[in-house]
Amino acid sequence: METYKNTDTIKGYHAHVYFGAESTDQATKLCQDASGLFNVDMGRIHERPVGPHPMFSCQLGCTVEQFSDLLPWLALNRDGLIVFCHTETDDHLADHTKHVIWLGEAQPLDLSIFRQETSA
Repeated sequence: METYKNTDTIKGYHAHVYFGAESTDQATKLCQDASGLFNVDMGRIHERPVGPHPMFSCQLGCTVEQFSDLLPWLALNRDGLIVFCHTETDDHLADHTKHVIWLGEAQPLDLSIFRQETSA
């Protein structure tokens, strides 16, 4: 019988809203609205790829409880933007590869920074 992972290891979630130069205003408004409606932490608007993210992005950080309201709202209101969601479990590589939810078309991530962590 398969052993299942305990969800108690999830400390929170990140939702990264991806956008391009032509949709910066749309993404900014979506993130600001999400932050206000759900009291989630909004990171900076990055108008260049940052970390593993291949596109411009803004991070929304939330608790496990907030995520259950945030995710369906993002699904209905992203209006064509891509949203990459992942767990926060302290296993950064798994969080960005195995424990993910994509709203829209999945994008290739630059995972090299996480592989360096595991080899250190």
